[in-house]
Order: sequence, then C-alpha cells, then structure tokens
Amino acid sequence: MSPSRWIELTSAIGLFTKNGKGGGTYAQRDIAFKFASWVSVEFELYLVKEFQRLKEEEQKQLGWSAKRELAKINYHIHTDAIKEHLIPIELTKEQINYVYANEADVLNMALFGKTAKQWRNTNPELKGNIRDYAGINELICLSNLENLNAVFINEGLSQSERLFRLNKIAIQQMQILENVEKRKILK
Repeated sequence: MSPSRWIELTSAIGLFTKNGKGGGTYAQRDIAFKFASWVSVEFELYLVKEFQRLKEEEQKQLGWSAKRELAKINYHIHTDAIKEHLIPIELTKEQINYVYANEADVLNMALFGKTAKQWRNTNPELKGNIRDYAGINELICLSNLENLNAVFINEGLSQSERLFRLNKIAIQQMQILENVEKRKILK
C-alpha cells in the first residue's frame, strides 16, 4: 500500500504526501522523530542528546536575554536621574542627546574601560553596541552600575568622582561574579 493510500484510508493526522518535484511523504515533527527512533536506536539517542544540547543553549541565551532586558529597564532609572539633575531646560535636542551619551560612556568606561565610540572604532564589522556583546556577568554589573550612578547623580557627585567610584565597584563586582562562575565549574 502506498503512503498516500494509507493516509487516505486511516485519516492519518500529522502525515501527508506531496506529489511532483520536491514531493514525498512528510510527518509532523514528533511523529517523524518517533518513527525514526523506531527504525534506529542510534538515531533516537542522537535526537535525545541533541535536544538536551539545544535546551542548554536556549537556557544560556534566555539568561543573557533576561539580563540584557534588566539592564535596559535599569537604564530608565539612570536616564531619569540624568534628566532630573544634569539636563538644563534650555539645551537643544542634540545637546541633550550628547549628555545622555556622555553619561552612558561613564558606565562604559567604568565597566569596559572604553567609550562606545572607541569600541565601534575597534569593532567596525560588528552590529549594535558594546553592551550587545557583553557577557552575563558584565550585564549584571552594568545593571548595578546604572542604579548606583543614578544614586550618585541624585547626590550631586561630579562626573569624575562618579566614574572613579563606579570603576572601583565594577572591578570588585566582576571579581566576585567571576569567582562565582569558577565555583560553579568546580562543582
């Protein structure tokens, strides 16, 4: 019996055939995997291992994405402090954008040791910005630095004093976060 006839007679759900060029018998993914695992135990083992690997990668990516989103949300706390305390009413939109970029670079310098422009000049082939390529630990630290910088701005600290303090904090936090990672590897 042909696959087409079998599908027709049994009203098979999740299976279909296609005639002509590029034709064949197709199955819904789970049905195809089950059939393939019935045909070959090695294939079933390969599927299980590959699924586990993909799930681990997905979890890593979700962790990074969540931390990146947290950093974006905390950025609003940071920008509100800038808006309230550092931007005079009479500035033009271009000047206001410069103040925000300058303050973002305070965080970039404290954590990464370079401004956004310096990073772009050394990485012209990459899309996005330095923060898009930051690791999970850097994003955690960045989120903390944004909150602290907002507090320091509210307290009226000068930019140079804030940069000095934020850099010391960034170094300390990155050391702690990296040690946590090392401890996980040892377990």
